[in-house]
Amino acid sequence: MKSSFRSAVLPAAIFWMLLTTPISASAEILQGITTPNADITLSFVVPGRVSDVLVKEGNIIEKDQLLVRLYDEPERIQSQQLKMLSEDRTKILAAKAELAQKRVDLKKVAQAQAKGAASDWEVEHLKLNVRIAELSLKSAVLEQEQYRRRYDHAQSQLAQMRLVAPIAGRVEDVTIEVGESIGSLGPVIRLVQNDPLWIDVPVPMAQAGKLEAGQNAWVTFPGTTADVSPNARIINISGVADAASDTLRVRIEVPNPLKRPAGERVAISFSPEMENKELGQLKTDE
Repeated sequence: MKSSFRSAVLPAAIFWMLLTTPISASAEILQGITTPNADITLSFVVPGRVSDVLVKEGNIIEKDQLLVRLYDEPERIQSQQLKMLSEDRTKILAAKAELAQKRVDLKKVAQAQAKGAASDWEVEHLKLNVRIAELSLKSAVLEQEQYRRRYDHAQSQLAQMRLVAPIAGRVEDVTIEVGESIGSLGPVIRLVQNDPLWIDVPVPMAQAGKLEAGQNAWVTFPGTTADVSPNARIINISGVADAASDTLRVRIEVPNPLKRPAGERVAISFSPEMENKELGQLKTDE
């Protein structure tokens, strides 16, 4: 019974000693705290009244999923009207038909003038009519383009009244309720992405100088044993050292298929041989 208790307590004790052992310039096993690779607080840029809250805390959401919508019925009606006007080509078609008719009239009068059956004034008058018809057509085209731009603007305003997930992840916090009036830029929803996890590790300068981005790393979570194969990698090494602690921030990325929460203390090693040696020494001492 005593042996069974000792075997159960030993791994936890070893892990705690890893995390609480002071870091020296020659240490190979370091400690860090896992963080989400993305932690975003979403806000509306326009004030309004909350119409729909489509997610709850703890929900797993996909990128581009609609999360919250403000009351937008007047804006939607206006947008639909502008859409119809932007697609209506009646004025353009009428202006084209009128221009074609004016050109036919001008051609006939010009032929009559050649035979002495029409005056110069009649020809000039019809030329002016053709010019007016051309301007009317341009005006109709411009008017439709203006409606199209107003419709695009209305769509943009509608988009500002909806919160859409910029990433896939987990809803960590919802701070509003249906019917609530909110101002612009206030916190509404917090999203986190925990797969993969990030770990920012303060590495002693002497050790950090031997590391490079893309290099493998070994991360040991609480309640687990060290993997033989690397389960993480270095994704960034800071270009500015912390003079007070003589360390350099190294960011590690570790996959999280088991959906472990961010905020755990973990042990980090950049050398599996040294890690196994350190763990063995700790077991011997225990």
